[in-house]
Amino acid sequence: MKKALLTFSLLAFFAANAMAQTIFAEEIDAPAGYTPERVVMPPSPLTLQVLFVGGHDLVQTTRTYNNPAGRNIAKEWHDFIGFTPDLTGESMGWVSVNHEQIYRDDKIGDGGGMTVFRVERDPITGLLNVMDQRLDDGRRGQFFNVDFVNTVGETGMNCGGINSSFDGRIWTAEEWFRTSNSSIYANNAGVRDTSAFTVVSDLEGWEGVELEKYQNFNYMVEIDPKQAVAVRKQYNWGRMGWEGGAIANDNRTVYLGPDATPGFFMRFVADRPGDFTEGTMYVYKHDAPEKWVVIPQTVDNMLHLQREAIAAGGTMYNRPEWVAHDPTTDLIYWTETGRDRPGGRWADEAEDGAVHDPYHVARAATQGVSSPNDSEYQDFYGRIWCYNRFTGENTVILEGGPDWDAEESPSEAAYFDKHLSNPDGLSVMQIDGQSFLVIQEDLNGTSHGRTPAGISNRLCELYLLNLAVENPTVEDLIRLTAVPAGAEVTGARVTPDGKTLLVNSQHPRTDNPFPWNHSLTFAIHGFDRVKLEDLEDSNPFAVNLPTDQSTTEEGFSIFPNPTTRKLYMNQATDVAIYDVRGIRVKVLQNTNEIDVSDLPAGLYFVQNAEGDMKQLSIQ
Repeated sequence: MKKALLTFSLLAFFAANAMAQTIFAEEIDAPAGYTPERVVMPPSPLTLQVLFVGGHDLVQTTRTYNNPAGRNIAKEWHDFIGFTPDLTGESMGWVSVNHEQIYRDDKIGDGGGMTVFRVERDPITGLLNVMDQRLDDGRRGQFFNVDFVNTVGETGMNCGGINSSFDGRIWTAEEWFRTSNSSIYANNAGVRDTSAFTVVSDLEGWEGVELEKYQNFNYMVEIDPKQAVAVRKQYNWGRMGWEGGAIANDNRTVYLGPDATPGFFMRFVADRPGDFTEGTMYVYKHDAPEKWVVIPQTVDNMLHLQREAIAAGGTMYNRPEWVAHDPTTDLIYWTETGRDRPGGRWADEAEDGAVHDPYHVARAATQGVSSPNDSEYQDFYGRIWCYNRFTGENTVILEGGPDWDAEESPSEAAYFDKHLSNPDGLSVMQIDGQSFLVIQEDLNGTSHGRTPAGISNRLCELYLLNLAVENPTVEDLIRLTAVPAGAEVTGARVTPDGKTLLVNSQHPRTDNPFPWNHSLTFAIHGFDRVKLEDLEDSNPFAVNLPTDQSTTEEGFSIFPNPTTRKLYMNQATDVAIYDVRGIRVKVLQNTNEIDVSDLPAGLYFVQNAEGDMKQLSIQ
């Protein structure tokens, strides 16, 4: 079955769009040498909107480190996205965005961070409007910094997280695993207060426990997105370099993935549905009769969860990261991101009793090495796993690749049409009643075919995979989008109405044009208009994708060209658009964005205030 290439332009957004006084002649002659031509293509049902720009938008802050409440520029490195539905019907709900970026900040707080905002669906345009709010602590505005400092202590590298499909509860993951106070201080760039931390918690056995400061990091942390405050650190889920997690339909079982090699597939089972303050921690062990081994709930065990997972003979994996849940089947999907040669990283743990999954043992044999512990064992691309809660079996459903056997990457001309490398972010969405995995790359290198030879930009792409496809391969992937130069694509989260996919572009190159030189959260709208048969066509919605630096050229330039809905300029300017008859059809002032979706397909001419003109094709 052919798969669609659903590629969307990720370009500048913030611009004034008010109609201006006429500053151009009413009519001009069409440039000589151009022949009118009408180009007709099916328009894409999908549109793009930027919602939140790190390093640019302002967040409302609480009183922090004795500094007064106020506002501050938001942190960057957007990673996880959560969505909490508004059950009152007054809005769609609240968006939560993690900041993996770590630095000291007197107003936001040292370490990592998180921003929340409330959105509503515009009944006319279908876009998301960020709403004004007033929180119980008196803060007013649109974007709010989550208060960790005054509630649970600072956080470190807010990376992945959990968005419960049961009720929309949110946990942020502190992936940034540290082993000493000096490591959290990080040359005066991280957490400055390294004094002992006394836990204040409603978790049994944890109230009043005194920790070394670094031991108060690396937990899943629940937040209240409606009030932009932390609720608790889940000390009873243990201390690990957590990346992702998901909660099953029973609202009791939490599946967790730590970004490590070895990493262990973990779960916590609450005693009561929806109450995660009491329960039992387990590590997955594929060769155990019940597949899961209990790790007793003691403070010491939870502080040293990796040690206990090894001692329990847990099954080792190569960087398990995001975990996703399909509520229609109650199956659990998770990514194993991979690492070039993991052998030396888990050999000691294997000697201490931890075991390898049979899949890795078999892969090692196909490579002609003795075991996954061998330093020559290769795992360049990673894979997607499915855990069946009813059988207890973990199964690989999609291997990254295609594998490139040679040391040298293929040339760009010989490169694969599709190549999945180092899947990281993962979620599930419904399109036309069918479940799809949303797979996001985070390339851990450019060698061995992860990018073509000579291409140093780690272009990260976002794919869809129809979960109805049996025994899928990379060829079954549907390429949805990619992010600008240097960025990781991550955080993909569908809104409850199924119309919009929220996505993050993280740590892009700083020389990209604004706002693509910042980490940001954008929305792709229109999935309620996509049908399954659309995804069987070869290329129904293709539009240009500026993933290189072509948009930073000097002088006046427009992009993408051709376009279907949005046109962007590389500089803010007064601009007019003329049709092939020389009739002016649009004029705007001081803008770098134009909505052209209302214009018929065909050729046009775009002129800036200096008189520079570019030909434009609207499809």
